[in-house]
Amino acid sequence: MSVKAFKLVSAVEREMLMGDKSYINIECIECCGKNLYIGTNDCFIYHFLLDEKVSTAGKITFVATKQLHKYLGLKKPVSELKAASALTRLLVLCDNTITLVNMMNLEPVPTGARIKGAVTFTLNENPVSGEPFCVEVCIISVKRRTIQMFMVFEDRVQIVKEVFTPEQPCAVAVDGYYLCLALTTQYIILNYSTGVSQDLFPYCSDEKRPIVKRIGRQEFLLAGPGGLGMFATVDGISQRAPVHWSENVIGAALCFPYVVALDDEFITVHSMLDQQQKQTLPFKEGHILQDFEGKVIVATNKGVYILVPLPLEKQIQDLLASHRVEEALVLAKGARRNIPKEKFQVMYKRLLQQAGFIQFAQLQFLEAKELFR
Repeated sequence: MSVKAFKLVSAVEREMLMGDKSYINIECIECCGKNLYIGTNDCFIYHFLLDEKVSTAGKITFVATKQLHKYLGLKKPVSELKAASALTRLLVLCDNTITLVNMMNLEPVPTGARIKGAVTFTLNENPVSGEPFCVEVCIISVKRRTIQMFMVFEDRVQIVKEVFTPEQPCAVAVDGYYLCLALTTQYIILNYSTGVSQDLFPYCSDEKRPIVKRIGRQEFLLAGPGGLGMFATVDGISQRAPVHWSENVIGAALCFPYVVALDDEFITVHSMLDQQQKQTLPFKEGHILQDFEGKVIVATNKGVYILVPLPLEKQIQDLLASHRVEEALVLAKGARRNIPKEKFQVMYKRLLQQAGFIQFAQLQFLEAKELFR
């Protein structure tokens, strides 16, 4: 049963990025507030400002205005970008080196501070250092079976810890002292402060791309065996039932109460509340799906799109219109944390009333009585 939870809206058209240069491909994206950064295969970074426009009919469009672009001087692709807005810095991974550049003019920091020997990296969104003008960066090192933790300041970097892993790591997410790692044959949780590790479940990274994503405090989302999206806490347990993805998921993102997944043909939307698949959007040649401060962005090699969520009240009314009372109630309860308390109480009371009348009309008198109560 489908729900219209998201609409796909174009943000950056192909011509804005590459004109008639068909060899240019998008390798990575980063979004911070209205700032959208794109890294390409020919070693350029592009900076756009994204403006959201809402028409009188409620239709949302995005206008991207190009600010500048910068060549990094190598013949290698820009493989990852991460913004550290508190430092006004963009961390750029290219040719196994993380460089710090200014978020506004894309110039490298004058000290030339950089981290060498990084295969991939991520930021700790639940930092442990207590330093306000510092970001904690975790890298998978080019050294075999090695993870390194760094503190990155405005113009310098400092290594904090080096951790060795039982097998070669290929993907990592961080929460506090906990690393959630995809190794060659399994996922593990590793506390880099104590060195204690815990096996989660087996997974073959040779056959499929692993997905490791922090989705909240001490909780991660992983691509498990058999096309399952599995949730795991730092204690190695799962507090939610898994969602059923396709076998070849490329990326996943969270936009509460939905988990969004990308494969080579579709974007699928599952509810975290009842694990049901709610929406399928055809999307070919997608290779990036990420969420940034609640904004879900997908990209092909040539263009960038935003998944715009429909208002939850509208989704709830659509479910009632299709007489899907139980789903509407589950969604409303799950949406409680996203809606101010007074507004929620008014909405929920009205929803119970409407649901009661629907059950009453279907001669389900006991259920209707409970709802009316």
